[in-house]
Amino acid sequence: MSKTPRASQTTTTTKRRPAAGRGPRKSKDTELACNSQEHELVGAAMNHTLAGNPLVSVRAVDLAGSAGYLLKALGKTPIKAGYHLGGYLKELRGIVGGTSSIAPDPRDKRFADPAWQSNFVLRALLQSYLAGQSELTRFIDSSNLTPLEKGRAQFVTSLLADAMSPSNSLLTNPAALRKLVDTGGMNLVRGIRQFTHDALNNRGMPAQVDSTPFKVGENIATAKGEVVFRNDMFELLQFAPTTENVYARPLVMSPPQINKYYAIDLSPEKSLIKWAQDSGVQMFVISWRNPTSEHRDWGLSEYALCLDQAVEVARKITGSPDVNMWGSCSGGITLAAYLGWLAARGEGHKVANTSWAVCVLDMPSALDDSTLGLFTTPAALRTAKASSRRKGVLSGQDMARMFAWMRPNDLIWNYWVNNYLLGNKPPAFDILAWNNDTTRLPAQLHADYLDLVQLNPYSNPGAMQIAGESIDMTKVRVGAYVIGGTTDHITPWQGCYGTARLFGEDTTFVLSNAGHLQSLVNPPGNPKSYFYAAPATADDPEAWLQNAGERQGGSWWPHWREWIQQRSGANLPAPKKLGSRKYPPLCAAPGTYVLER
Repeated sequence: MSKTPRASQTTTTTKRRPAAGRGPRKSKDTELACNSQEHELVGAAMNHTLAGNPLVSVRAVDLAGSAGYLLKALGKTPIKAGYHLGGYLKELRGIVGGTSSIAPDPRDKRFADPAWQSNFVLRALLQSYLAGQSELTRFIDSSNLTPLEKGRAQFVTSLLADAMSPSNSLLTNPAALRKLVDTGGMNLVRGIRQFTHDALNNRGMPAQVDSTPFKVGENIATAKGEVVFRNDMFELLQFAPTTENVYARPLVMSPPQINKYYAIDLSPEKSLIKWAQDSGVQMFVISWRNPTSEHRDWGLSEYALCLDQAVEVARKITGSPDVNMWGSCSGGITLAAYLGWLAARGEGHKVANTSWAVCVLDMPSALDDSTLGLFTTPAALRTAKASSRRKGVLSGQDMARMFAWMRPNDLIWNYWVNNYLLGNKPPAFDILAWNNDTTRLPAQLHADYLDLVQLNPYSNPGAMQIAGESIDMTKVRVGAYVIGGTTDHITPWQGCYGTARLFGEDTTFVLSNAGHLQSLVNPPGNPKSYFYAAPATADDPEAWLQNAGERQGGSWWPHWREWIQQRSGANLPAPKKLGSRKYPPLCAAPGTYVLER
């Protein structure tokens, strides 16, 4: 394992005397540590926002069975188990003698505090923990289990190891001990208070965000526009032009049903909606209704037909014979269903060009080499369908809870330390507030999504019907611009490249150096941003990357602006009013459905 240099000086904890008439002072070091902790929490959570593929729950019986695989390995290969136990005991001798070089991964923020290296007791505790984790992992890898059994055993082992990390304990977390002294124990009082609140109000999960500063329509989701159409399933928002002239062909956006649309309008400086407005693009965005159990029968067909209604309204208001469209994540899955339906009916002329953000249409590829893929069995799919059918909906809270246990260090134990041991409030950050504003999925749509895993209909013509029409994506003829993210583990970029390949070699594929949400919310100005862009001519994604040319610095937004402007028709004077006589404005954006919880 890699060796981390030892800190040059020892970190000490001293008790500070409170100033007269005031509570315990926060030291400068403590304040800096708090800021660093919040920054790390936000960064980790942004990489793990709720999205389109965690739709299959991991059942308790699967976890129990996975633990059984570990016992099976012990029973089948006791000699190997003894060998690795001996390796662990040998490492312990080195740890006690101070000769062990075992060290945490430099990227593991749990052990970034210098005290983990400078303090002998903490260093020995950390090294013992890492040694045990390493030997157990290597034992499972060397066992006679099948690859699937090994994957499940490793998952259960990682859950236990993450929970047992010494960083999760008040008595062995140096930052928590330091703050206990600095605050005179008030951090522990606040931590207990927050733990009690979460136990009563958040089903025992640590809160990930302080959402109180954010008000939809007041300081987030503030782009100017109007609701120009509403039915039981969605509102259609038309956004006001900010330029003297606009392009004739409008853009209609299909956002995910799993989250609310305003991820693309968090604030003016990182609003994709405002970017489109300032680009002269006439922008229409669907805002899905948050369904309840009475809407259990809304399925993929119903949602695809909603897109047709939105397209018809946009065409009538703008006078354009066709539109461009955008699909993000699961909203892209709906868009693909709609395009297949149009092609089957001979109405493909309604949509000229499409943009696809972090969207995988080859659903099995989104699960390959992932934790969820280990548990996506026919039995698990049946159980997941039955559960949502019984309740009528799949709740956003249930999805978020299950997803958190797929990434416990980033989405659970980070907050355990921050909220309870350090006594800090969870960060107040707009993206996290949006991610916490979850929605429900109707039971039928959930079932339809799960069928995509088994049928893979976008790659297998005729495997699925939408509103009575057989879907064959080979008949879809649209221009396409597809975005993926290098660090996106939710919709892996290789899977997004597969989406690009569905629409032919003229498709533009863009690979951004970001995770799932950051690939979408990627405004200019970040000096660390860069991307690759090239036609999707190679069969293999890695081959595409090798031949994509030089990386381009900055955000891909300006690159997309040029692409969409070239495909948006003639320049016309911007309309003075939104809507039309047939579709008058009903209320101001962001509308009413986005406020439903």
